[in-house]
Amino acid sequence: MTITRIEARQLRNMENHEGLVIQGCGGELREWVDGINEMLTEADILKNGSRFEKCYVFKNENLTCMLFPFEDVQLDIGKLAMWRLQTHEQFGGTWLSDYVPNRLGGFISEQKKPECQLIGQNGNVFNLMGIASKTLKENDMADEAKEMCERITSSGSYDEALCIISEYVEITSIDEYEEETEEMGMEMM
Repeated sequence: MTITRIEARQLRNMENHEGLVIQGCGGELREWVDGINEMLTEADILKNGSRFEKCYVFKNENLTCMLFPFEDVQLDIGKLAMWRLQTHEQFGGTWLSDYVPNRLGGFISEQKKPECQLIGQNGNVFNLMGIASKTLKENDMADEAKEMCERITSSGSYDEALCIISEYVEITSIDEYEEETEEMGMEMM
């Protein structure tokens, strides 16, 4: 069984996924996973010995919450829907597809990251951050530019900062741009 800690905002990238969100999970997280698996098995919701082997834990609105994704489990979704309604007062259970729009502002559509020429530039992290920020702003992504810069300035290492940049832009090389420009110039002649 794996329990992965994530930031609540990461749920906004799970538009094509579904799962059960349990809110207000205090205490030992493994006990929560074992308890939910036992309850759903006893209620004949989990089928053929299936169990939630992977789940995510995140904090939102001062609550510890858990997401039990529906991938890799066999379940009776109709019975689960009834169980969720019957136990809502106790567990605050909701679907991922309801939780994200109502608590986190909605899903982020798979948006193509803009290309950003960082390879071959001065490798100073603040220089790279500035170039990536400018690229995002030029592509009407000013909010993402601000968020990226805030995350980079609070990151703990150069490598972490580069990973954050790569979440927002498609890193390309100056040489690739020059090759494309040359090819376009040749075609125009």
